Amino acid sequence: MDLELRGSGLEPVGHYEEIEISESSVNNGPERIGPHCFELLRVLGKGGYGKVFQVRKVQGTNAGNIFAMKVLKKAKIACNAKDTAHTKAERNILEAIKHPFIVDLIYAFQTGGKLYLILECLSGGELFMQLEREGIFLEDTACFYLSEITLALGHLHCNGIIYRDLKPENIMLNSQGHIKLTDFGLCKESIHEGAVTHTFCGTIEYMAPEILMRSGHNRAVDWWSLGALMYDMLTGSPPFTAENRKKTIDKILKGKLVLPPYLTPDARDLLKKFLKRNPNQRIGGGAGDAADVQKQPFFRHVNWDELLARKLDPPFRPCLQSDDDVSQFNTRFTRQTPVDSPDDATISESANQAFLGFTYVAPSVLESIKEGFSFQPKVRSPRRLNSSPRTPVSPVKFCPFEAFKPSLVVEPMELGPPLVLPPPEGTAPLPIKTPTGTKKQKGSRGRAAR
Repeated sequence: MDLELRGSGLEPVGHYEEIEISESSVNNGPERIGPHCFELLRVLGKGGYGKVFQVRKVQGTNAGNIFAMKVLKKAKIACNAKDTAHTKAERNILEAIKHPFIVDLIYAFQTGGKLYLILECLSGGELFMQLEREGIFLEDTACFYLSEITLALGHLHCNGIIYRDLKPENIMLNSQGHIKLTDFGLCKESIHEGAVTHTFCGTIEYMAPEILMRSGHNRAVDWWSLGALMYDMLTGSPPFTAENRKKTIDKILKGKLVLPPYLTPDARDLLKKFLKRNPNQRIGGGAGDAADVQKQPFFRHVNWDELLARKLDPPFRPCLQSDDDVSQFNTRFTRQTPVDSPDDATISESANQAFLGFTYVAPSVLESIKEGFSFQPKVRSPRRLNSSPRTPVSPVKFCPFEAFKPSLVVEPMELGPPLVLPPPEGTAPLPIKTPTGTKKQKGSRGRAAR
């Protein structure tokens, strides 16, 4: 080593110890990961297949660190082939995809009756909760979040993955206020240029027309959903809602897009491009994908390189007192006693074969784990501004209206009449500032008029 240092023009200073950096020296050998490695702290969410807990690792590598632990019951998943496939796809995608705005998988393991995913614990909570508090976002605030989501979707698409369930409940904030996409249970892999899939799934209010029509869909569906999310951020609800599923679907397929007059021209233009019913005419639906979206005037002030490096200052920074602070999560869950029910369910050996290879340990402890995540269930309370609940749909849980057929050929979307009530004055997207030191906590801007 002395020769190597001198050959490079460097001299060793003082006493030093030579340590060979290798998989074994970094990870200290294979670690046996199981439920016993984690202390349950809080319940963060509940779903049909299990729970999500905030946990602390109590032994081995990363001892003392806070994570989110998603627990799935094998018996409920294994009874349906599609549920099993979606669970395996989620775990594989979480292992394969590493991106600043996509949740990281730290560990995955299983017991006789359960599957466990250990994720970073996103202490900033859901974007849904921020929308609840604010009512609507100003355009510069929406621009920041939409920009980070655009980079995340673009990365998924480059890897042949379509997301298919973009909505505020699946977008989490880390402790600094940057977004992370979570919940990859409805993703579809191997959808590259020219490939389509036909599964009916997603959340109704954010689903693209081609999914509802079952005409075959590709990555363009995510850009429709981003448009619906943008509309939600700027107006207080998705663009097409009604009192029931059938009427909501009918509006998505045939309804007019009503754009409030307070939106800036750039915002109006981008919304119309996102919400084109023909996916071939939709922004992002072509070969350029995310690159075409990034070029839109609405994002003209965004420095994409600094955004990707997370050097830009988020519009909201969660006020957190500690690493295990759960103040940004719904108290309906956090007040519950955290109990991981006994693993007494058994499934057949043949069914258990479907979960071979589920175990995973992140490859290196040299990667610092400072910011957190959570995984939230699909069934959540609708925002108070919505006229109808959001309706999550999976291939198993929901059978769409088999008898329902659109009564008209889908026509290009038209603008409806302007709103009668004068809304608040809009703001154009402003340049996103780089951090300049300690940022003051923003106060509530109040809710939109109901």
